[in-house]
Amino acid sequence: MWPILHKIVQVGLVSEAPPPARSDWRTEGQWIQSEILEILGRALSIRQVDAGSCNGCELEIHALNNPYYNIEGLGIRFVASPRHADLLLVTGPVSRHMQVALRRTYDATPEPRLVVAVGDCGCTGGVFGESYASCGRVSNVIPVDVQIPGCPPTPIALLQGILAAVARKATDPLFDRSREPSPLAPLPDTR
Repeated sequence: MWPILHKIVQVGLVSEAPPPARSDWRTEGQWIQSEILEILGRALSIRQVDAGSCNGCELEIHALNNPYYNIEGLGIRFVASPRHADLLLVTGPVSRHMQVALRRTYDATPEPRLVVAVGDCGCTGGVFGESYASCGRVSNVIPVDVQIPGCPPTPIALLQGILAAVARKATDPLFDRSREPSPLAPLPDTR
């Protein structure tokens, strides 16, 4: 053990120099935050819904919360309840068991709500498609504003899709979300 400690003292700390500070990233982050505040008047609240995915997309969504991407610093946060959400981030092909839950989550999200389908499975049904166990893509169950393809999409692609949904809200003066979900069998009354 003493030879190792002696070597550490002789060599010192072996690491690369820190990269220079990038002030353009800070100003871009401030610009994104100010745009979100201007459009929404508050932080963007996202409710993530796993409608039957393999969790590959969820891993990339979780990466958005790490210090490298730091979406909290941009004024974007994840919430536990759809009643507090501005945007639904839906992953996976919608399984038959999640169809009712996804529609209820959509209905519980206050207007004007945004919906983003994530991954190839959420956009097209992926390798699962439509079958006895799967409704296929998210837009077969609820209206979708933005689709983010990829298997899984990168965190940057996710952030671009989220910002595209917010920008759509800003550019659409009416932003009429009165359209109903795609015609399917009526939801069963479980009261």
